[in-house]
Amino acid sequence: MTPQRAQLLARMGLAPLWRLRQAPDDDAAERAVEAEEASDAAESPVHDMAPDAGAAAPAAAMTLPAVAFDTSVAPMPEPKPAPDADDGSAWERLEREIRDCTACPLHRQRHQAVPGIGDRHPRWLVVGEGPGAEEDRRGEPFVGPAGQLLDAMLAAVGLSRQQGAFIANSVKCRPPGNRTPETDEIASCFPYLRRQVRLLAPRLIVAVGRPAAQALLNQPVRIADVRGRTFEFEGIPVIVTYHPAYLLRNPHDKGKAWEDLCRARALTRAAGP
Repeated sequence: MTPQRAQLLARMGLAPLWRLRQAPDDDAAERAVEAEEASDAAESPVHDMAPDAGAAAPAAAMTLPAVAFDTSVAPMPEPKPAPDADDGSAWERLEREIRDCTACPLHRQRHQAVPGIGDRHPRWLVVGEGPGAEEDRRGEPFVGPAGQLLDAMLAAVGLSRQQGAFIANSVKCRPPGNRTPETDEIASCFPYLRRQVRLLAPRLIVAVGRPAAQALLNQPVRIADVRGRTFEFEGIPVIVTYHPAYLLRNPHDKGKAWEDLCRARALTRAAGP
């Protein structure tokens, strides 16, 4: 493991990673998985991340079908561009509409709207909740401590907001006092998110936090109930995990978020080029 990768994992509060390798078939695969789980349990695996001895112990690791995680983070195949992704004018129109939007009361107190940032030919689209005070000031999503953690999470699976990932929010303007966006605010902003999905055509959507998940799944959501399941939005796989800001307050759940990232990477690999 490189020093840079070790630093990323340390920032996430994670121990050694699972390795990704081609598992044998049938009974041999099952025996291999059981042996690896037993070995990991003896060596304090990824879930041994509680900040102190009094922290709650995380749940056991999820076993991914036929894969575990690759510490080398081999590059995933490049995605096919979306039909409209090369049309810069479409992005300019969309971002201008977002910045000029007055469809809901959130526009009244904003400094600026925050359309999103990242690779416009992404493997993953990461959808969060809404801008905070610093995001509202800078016009970029996920800055500050939560953004640093998200960047470390993406880097650990070989992605970044410069290459392979696009980051957006379910609402594009800051809710007052950084409160949770209300249902009507999410509904007013949802057409912009849908247009972003269609322009980006990502291989996978990762919804971080309940408001993002509810916007994409169009149903009430409890993160604990929907983790580990695969949903769809307009034919694109969607997985749900914890928001980085939540993980900063509840570091014992970082292991669960890591399971979700491993699962997302496995789904992306399975989708092929």
